Amino acid sequence: MAVKVGDQAPDFTLTSGAGTPVSLKEFVGQKPVVLYFYPKDETPGCTAQACGFRDEYAVFQELGAEVLGVSGDSINAHQKFAASHQLPFPLLSDGGDKLRKLYGVPATLGILPGRVTYIIDKQGIVRQIFNSQLNFKGHIEEALKVLKQIQALA
Repeated sequence: MAVKVGDQAPDFTLTSGAGTPVSLKEFVGQKPVVLYFYPKDETPGCTAQACGFRDEYAVFQELGAEVLGVSGDSINAHQKFAASHQLPFPLLSDGGDKLRKLYGVPATLGILPGRVTYIIDKQGIVRQIFNSQLNFKGHIEEALKVLKQIQALA
């Protein structure tokens, strides 16, 4: 069953490219989280998206949020991808696509892992879901827009 806007975001623990475990629960009560699922490290679209999040990372931090990227790539692949593009946020390895399935991230054409971003507020509630395989920049723009709305309501 897919996660919807208004749902409590399912907790998880995955290993980051740095080799450390990262859990959603460590952010709940502390800060909003931008959880973005992407198909594969070092592909043109995924690189554009990751670099877009990198380029706006200071703004995400000013808004008090953390960015977490998730794909089925290995920890080693994430280390290389993050180093190659100076990514300042954790990339999480979702071997077996367990988290992707838990969140209900759809596949494109039934085969390509989907590109979906979840904006999760400080209380762990999903406030927005942006699903677009090709609008890489839209994931960053939508996340910033929603985080600004959340901050304005606080």
